[in-house]
Amino acid sequence: MTIRSHFLDRLRSESPLIGVELRPPRSNLTRGGAMDTWIDLSHSIRRVVARDAFLMLTDNAVGQAEEENLQHLTSNIAGEVDPWRVVPFLTTKHPLEYCLRYGDRARMQGLEALTVVGGDAEGAERCVPHANALRAPLRARVPGMALGGWVNLHRPAEEQVGFVASPDFEADYYLTQIISHHDVDKVTGWLRATEDAGVEIPGAFGVFYYRNGRREALQRLSAFFPVPIDEVAEAFAAGTTPVEHCARTILQLREIGARHVYVCNLGANQAGPLFERILAEVGAPTSKD
Repeated sequence: MTIRSHFLDRLRSESPLIGVELRPPRSNLTRGGAMDTWIDLSHSIRRVVARDAFLMLTDNAVGQAEEENLQHLTSNIAGEVDPWRVVPFLTTKHPLEYCLRYGDRARMQGLEALTVVGGDAEGAERCVPHANALRAPLRARVPGMALGGWVNLHRPAEEQVGFVASPDFEADYYLTQIISHHDVDKVTGWLRATEDAGVEIPGAFGVFYYRNGRREALQRLSAFFPVPIDEVAEAFAAGTTPVEHCARTILQLREIGARHVYVCNLGANQAGPLFERILAEVGAPTSKD
């Protein structure tokens, strides 16, 4: 069956994509706290997608239980945001039947793409050993939906290319672990390796919005993904702003041929204005034509 997905089409195109990853509220917030966060998130979602962006909503990121991303889309912004602009994450840290029903529900809501990943080390047990073992039954269950997988550019490129090139990968696109201009050689190596192996599925590269260069904060972040602590701290000490640092990564990735990125850590309440400032810094239009 032919996969029809705006997101997949954009990843295959020459037109650069900057997506935004946002986190739903933690599930242990008070009712009022969760409601405030959902309100902030809804405003951010509307503002981000109005800038021709795709939106990624996490699923229990960093091992913390979150409110379900799909429920919010259904309850609060249905009819206000084109559903094909939303590309949520689904981890294997749920019962198998829940994951399969999630695919059904996502398709019924008009979503066209779903990124299926294993999930962080903390939290519930996986319902399957690896994410591709969940993508396979989802492929049969919602055959018209584009499914995405995960690539860790901090692992050997040959290993990761082997996963993606395998028919068992069961994905139409990939998203990568966080990368920055301080370790852009890893992206160069990945692009060369995928070209040599004839990998054709497109992808988007994760870019983190570092809010400051405090070493203790960067050290805490390094528990979740590799952080170039010295380089980031030195950049901020030299006067680089958070927006400039994020934009510099995007621009340098584009220079080596990695056109498509998604930006993490903008926050529920500031994602809209921060995204506009990043777009202005990279020279992209700040409003939808």
